Amino acid sequence: MKTIRLRPGKERSLLRRHPWVFEGSVAGGKADSGETVRVEGSDGRFLAWAAYSPQSSIRARAWSFDEGERIEPALFARRVAAAVAMRARLAPASDGVRLVHGEADGLPGLVVDRYGDTLCAQFLSAGAERWKSVIADALIEASGAARLYERSDTSARQREGLAATVGWLRPASATAAAVATALTIREHDWRFALDIATGHKTGFYLDQRDNRKLFAETVRHFGFARVLNCYCYTGGFSVAALAGGAAEVTAIDSSAPALAMAEGNVALNGFDVARHRAIDADVNQTLRSLLDSKQSFDAIVLDPPKLAPTVAHAERAARAYKDINRLALSLLAPGGALFTFSCSGGIDADLFHKIVAGAGLDAGVDAFIHARLGAAPDHPMTVNFPEGGYLKGLVLIKR
Repeated sequence: MKTIRLRPGKERSLLRRHPWVFEGSVAGGKADSGETVRVEGSDGRFLAWAAYSPQSSIRARAWSFDEGERIEPALFARRVAAAVAMRARLAPASDGVRLVHGEADGLPGLVVDRYGDTLCAQFLSAGAERWKSVIADALIEASGAARLYERSDTSARQREGLAATVGWLRPASATAAAVATALTIREHDWRFALDIATGHKTGFYLDQRDNRKLFAETVRHFGFARVLNCYCYTGGFSVAALAGGAAEVTAIDSSAPALAMAEGNVALNGFDVARHRAIDADVNQTLRSLLDSKQSFDAIVLDPPKLAPTVAHAERAARAYKDINRLALSLLAPGGALFTFSCSGGIDADLFHKIVAGAGLDAGVDAFIHARLGAAPDHPMTVNFPEGGYLKGLVLIKR
């Protein structure tokens, strides 16, 4: 077994069971991509078994902190089975479920979503890639799903020095021509169409499931009539708004295919598509145009894409978040609600709060914090890995 040794004082995070070892913490030692290494402190004591990544700034990701545990197929079978069992206990109100959430489930760099009898997985780290075949078999065995599709085509994988890979993993005989990637799931009382081959992430934003339900309830409770859904993607919050009784929804996205699917999801749930106005445009520019034309809305959703994947991107992303929140607060009618989100790992909850507060000051707007939001429970954050809490949300009521 190959060994990497840490610099003096760099063992503290592993002693706290945080699973990452950064490049600057390593004093010596190396291995092949994804190979299991023994991680030792500067004094030679055992700290963890980890997967080595020679090209990533996260040089190793811990599989286990137990020196007696073997990193073998049985370990992955146990971890996958435990993750699937936990989701069964949660019993989310959907057949679209996050089955594996990376480090939170002891499987760094692995994301797996279930859509009915189909799984869609992202192998985003060197370690997950090395054990891909073993993990794929464990996923089918534990979940009972009929098939497994791979969407390993993100920038995180590039940072690991891994090429993008997309296609059917299980069964081995599955082909794009033979098996459809367009699926429909149930969520609460709604239905949503998605495509695991072309959609964002694994095809759908399952992490917003409970926030969509809350949005519908908020629209209904306050009797909001005019809703603005920014970065609407395939229309999850649009359907929620209409289900809550909104008279009309204006949805903005810069992707024509996403907007077409959003309008399809509106119709799929039995709502009049005439009540859903889709705008194919840049959100920031459209918000400015709406403000110039003196329009206002009773409820606004801001759910932008990841603007700061790491802390290094935080400063520039903060300016972008502040600008769109300033515009949204200016467009919001008094007494209206803003559901504003950040899915950026480089922006923590405190910083996001400060950004939104600054946007309110610039807009000359004060607001109550009605709720603080995060991802649905099947996207867990553990006490030892706060980075897992990537999704931050605030519900503001304009004074």
